[in-house]
Amino acid sequence: MFCLKISSNWKFDYICNINYQHINMKGKSFIGILLLGSCLSFQSVSAQKSGNPIFEGWYADPEGIIYGDTYWIYPTYSDLYEKQTHFDCFSSKDLVNWEKHESILDTAEVKWAKRAMWAPSIIKKGKKYYFFFGANDVHEGEVGGIGVAVSDKPEGPYKDLLGKPLINEIVNGAQPIDQFVYYNKKDDTYYMYYGGWGHCNIVKLSDDFTSLVPFEDGTIYKEVTPENYVEGPFMMERNGKYYFMWSEGGWGGPDYSVAYAIADSPFGPFKRIGKILQQDPNVATGAGHHSVIHVPGTDDYYIVYHRRPLGDTGRDHRVVCIDRMYFDEDGYILPVKITHEGVSAQPITHKKRKK
Repeated sequence: MFCLKISSNWKFDYICNINYQHINMKGKSFIGILLLGSCLSFQSVSAQKSGNPIFEGWYADPEGIIYGDTYWIYPTYSDLYEKQTHFDCFSSKDLVNWEKHESILDTAEVKWAKRAMWAPSIIKKGKKYYFFFGANDVHEGEVGGIGVAVSDKPEGPYKDLLGKPLINEIVNGAQPIDQFVYYNKKDDTYYMYYGGWGHCNIVKLSDDFTSLVPFEDGTIYKEVTPENYVEGPFMMERNGKYYFMWSEGGWGGPDYSVAYAIADSPFGPFKRIGKILQQDPNVATGAGHHSVIHVPGTDDYYIVYHRRPLGDTGRDHRVVCIDRMYFDEDGYILPVKITHEGVSAQPITHKKRKK
């Protein structure tokens, strides 16, 4: 009896109880190895799956981004508004194994924030990491809205940059929540899309992210609301086209979903094309409020989103999931299939994009 150890590009749980025998058949001898019982278990590393949800806990509104060789996800802590007083984040080298970084920003640091800390958006500029967030579920005449924090590391801790909201007021009917910061390489400008209550604005950020800069026509806010928009804007560029995406339907219901438009400019106009992410009654409901991760040097895209487990009626019981996102030959996004399996392991190698 002996145990066999095999390495290379395979993951083995255990290999044992192997019987080594000499066998003679019709005058020809050979060495046989008989496996006794069901003790051999192995799989290719590339076949590893993340599973969905990708990490434990009630979380929503995930922003996924890559820094160096690491994937990061920054979600809302999904509980009663009064308990949403901090942010956690998660990091991974391969999309499968995730490490939790606890309380990277909280109300003890942000003195004006009391509750409902929502939907982070993260961006790196220079050697600093900037963390945009919503707080207080603000209404007209209240203190709250969109704030900014800063850190030297993606996992924080983050410090309040302004000591007050960057945007507090209601403009064009848009509640100041669900901000997404987008860097447009074509004009070297940082824009921010934001808005709840069925309205979306775009603003231009100053170089130090401490204020808003007027557009050429002197306005500060431009409304870019597409058809059926509710909240959760996201922008990305691919092959010279701007893909604007958003959530529609009721955030607390099964019909929550993601739709998109394509434009030649970050300002639109954004004509709705259709839904790309929605519930599957056999998998989960309420699939929405997403972001997209693009692996550098590839045409691989992943959609990170939250959804509600089947049979769970808790208002705030949402979990973070990930699935592949594909395009057709004309550049349109194919409907995403939500899965229990999630995605395969993919370390970041920064290889050149395949032609």
